[in-house]
Amino acid sequence: MEKVVERLQEHHIKPSVQRIAIMKYLMEHHTHPTVDEIYTALSPTIPTLSKTTVYNTLKILTEEGAAQTLTIDERNTCYDADTTPHAHFLCKYCGKIYDLAYDNAIKKVGEMKMDGHEIQELHFYYKGICKQCKADQEQDMTNIIQ
Repeated sequence: MEKVVERLQEHHIKPSVQRIAIMKYLMEHHTHPTVDEIYTALSPTIPTLSKTTVYNTLKILTEEGAAQTLTIDERNTCYDADTTPHAHFLCKYCGKIYDLAYDNAIKKVGEMKMDGHEIQELHFYYKGICKQCKADQEQDMTNIIQ
């Protein structure tokens, strides 16, 4: 809990019960949750929590740099407490989002001179079929052949 409060304070966010719970959830769940997932997980233990509070808290967290917003999936906005440079992979089959290591070549893109523009964020999204779904599909094909 102490790490959560410190993180909020480092980003100049005043800790509250709701903000602490939402930040803690993001830091503990590396699943890139949506507003609905966060609300559903936390509302049983925080009866005063509303979806509006979750939306507003996530907005503050992303604006202050304590979390990041992911728009890799056209249907859902997801959130990530890991603000270190990394890429994301969306499985088109199961819908899970995975973190991917940030390649050195990608880091160089962020350091490029951009005609006087200052780069403050880079987002790299990849889409395809994750290794688990790929393995499941191969197993399904093997079962059909047999």
